Amino acid sequence: MIIKSFNYKFVNSTNDIAINLIKQKNIKAGFVLAEKQKKGRGQRGKKWISYKGNLFISIFFSLEKINLTLKQLTKTNTKLIIKLISQYYKKKIKLKLPNDILINKKKICGILQETIQKNDNKYLIVGIGLNLIKSPKIKEYSTTNLYDLTDSKISVDKISKELKNIYVTFLKSQKVI
Repeated sequence: MIIKSFNYKFVNSTNDIAINLIKQKNIKAGFVLAEKQKKGRGQRGKKWISYKGNLFISIFFSLEKINLTLKQLTKTNTKLIIKLISQYYKKKIKLKLPNDILINKKKICGILQETIQKNDNKYLIVGIGLNLIKSPKIKEYSTTNLYDLTDSKISVDKISKELKNIYVTFLKSQKVI
């Protein structure tokens, strides 16, 4: 089985697209990438501000063969994304439980996990918003982006391919693909 990729210019939410793909098609694993989101969301219904040039991706896969709890998967997903970021930023990257990634006490990435049931199979959807070139201004907390930290622009195309490779390796290790 392969991981199917779905690329969009503009969506309401990559997680919403993933949910619809799971419900309507027979796909065990997929990547949904968008240039921009209109209604990106974070934990507890918070809005995720989606500037073009940043990364908005949802990865979904069947939990049928995975022998990890959702809590273990949350930790695994954050480690996989920190692994990706550390390819560009070599200093300390921290996890703010349950699923925010911080650099210098500023949020650079948010992760939204959702599960969905289709027939007798449960799926995990991992929505990732990563600030590559622009940081939103938010009252409650400071934000940052990879461009400001590294002084180099990272293309969405390049980093999404790297993230896909990281997840392919993980899903193969779990015998999902």
